[in-house]
Amino acid sequence: MIYVTGDCHGEEGRFKYMDSAIEKELTENDKLIVCGDFGYISNDSYPERMFLRFMSEKPYQILWVDGNHENFDLIDEYPVEEWCGGRVHVIRRDKAGKPKIIHLMRGQVFKIEGKSIFTFGGAYSIDKYMRTPHRSWWPQEMPTDAEMKEAVENLKKVDNKVDYIITHAAPEETMCIFHPNHPEEKPLNNFLEWVRENVAYRHWYMGHLHRSEDVWRHQTILWFDVRNIETNESIE
Repeated sequence: MIYVTGDCHGEEGRFKYMDSAIEKELTENDKLIVCGDFGYISNDSYPERMFLRFMSEKPYQILWVDGNHENFDLIDEYPVEEWCGGRVHVIRRDKAGKPKIIHLMRGQVFKIEGKSIFTFGGAYSIDKYMRTPHRSWWPQEMPTDAEMKEAVENLKKVDNKVDYIITHAAPEETMCIFHPNHPEEKPLNNFLEWVRENVAYRHWYMGHLHRSEDVWRHQTILWFDVRNIETNESIE
């Protein structure tokens, strides 16, 4: 089974506490997708590496699209691999060599457990003025024209039809509900609006807005909530 949740920001409690929904419900047959701002790859410190190893020992796989609060310099040091039909960075494997923590790159269409899933990470940091370039903020947070072009090409290969869409940012009309004035992120939001208008999908999950709620057009914003990707039901 595939489950999906929102921004983690490197919070250890998401995966440490055994009474959490994730720890109580997910098994070795399951996958958890994080809708951006994963945050567990930030400084390559010894404690961070140990926690990534701890996460890789979970029975389930952890998949994630990037958000805007990621250390892209560190992420880009991992080799690009192909997994389930799309490009990924495998962050950690288990002792048997199975990929356990996987970054799903932008503009890919994956076939996971028989479901087609389009991924597109990235977003704009409204607090970037408080951050330090390449230490607490990275210019790679906003997608490039080349990444958008690759996304369009990959969607064409599947006749612009997927089961699920996983992003960090929201399409333009959805973003305007919560933040009408967002000029810096608008190029990305407009691209995602193009995706909404041109791609058939069953459900779209996103993060970034720090809330958990269903909105419209088969779209769900996630933060702490964990949903079954097929039923859109929360697990507790």
